Amino acid sequence: MLDPKLANAPLGHEVAYPDKYDAGLLFPIARAANRQTLPHMPGWSGADIWNAYEISWLNRKGKPLVAMARFVFPYTSPNLIESKSFKLYLNSFNDERFDSADQVLQIMQRDLSRAAGADIHAEFLPVDQPIHVAPLEGRNIDGADVEITTYKPAPELLRCADSLEVVTETLVSELLKSNCPVTGQPDWGSLQIRYTGPRIDREALLAYVVSLRRHDEFHEHCVEKIYCDIWQACRPASLCVYARYTRRGGLDINPWRSSESVSIADTRTLRQ
Repeated sequence: MLDPKLANAPLGHEVAYPDKYDAGLLFPIARAANRQTLPHMPGWSGADIWNAYEISWLNRKGKPLVAMARFVFPYTSPNLIESKSFKLYLNSFNDERFDSADQVLQIMQRDLSRAAGADIHAEFLPVDQPIHVAPLEGRNIDGADVEITTYKPAPELLRCADSLEVVTETLVSELLKSNCPVTGQPDWGSLQIRYTGPRIDREALLAYVVSLRRHDEFHEHCVEKIYCDIWQACRPASLCVYARYTRRGGLDINPWRSSESVSIADTRTLRQ
């Protein structure tokens, strides 16, 4: 059932593209409501990394300029930004004239920080330099020969291996899929799980990841759910969950949550 608060969001509705800059296009969504449904709220850190590939504006002579950008929203921000509203907002710059790229970036950082309720990081990326593309590091678990019968979230599938061995390892799956809670369209992602603790049963973990296949949830909320489900079921000493979702509307979203301070590389995967 669609959250009534999303009824006025542009996602899922036919919306005319803006012909002038408009910060009011941004549609914030409070994180608190979803977090109240999580089974356990551990202490964590993290961020949501957005990469934008379709940014343009006009210089004072009317000449179009283009850029790519990275926007990083802290996990502590009260709000996330609904993705279609973000796309419409960025496109509202297309036919406006500005003095410089710095001016455009400062405006974007100001508007997005206000909408998120916290300071965000924004930077333009050069469009004329090669981008490093690589799969997520870790052991891929997708080759496990498992029978799948559940396509709705099933945290009860998660379990530790019979061995009492404590390990430090990084596991990766390309089979993450959930659905947009507004449109029902599929969201495809690559998932990385780094942890120290009792060894997680890999077949059980894969079955759990696939169980999200028909789940309706935003990217950020899915990552937090995965984190909390693993934390509660397996009791690791440390845990980091990182997802890189494929691009939609010129934007990719890459949330991560970690129990410890970690360095996260914003590296595009082959699927992005």
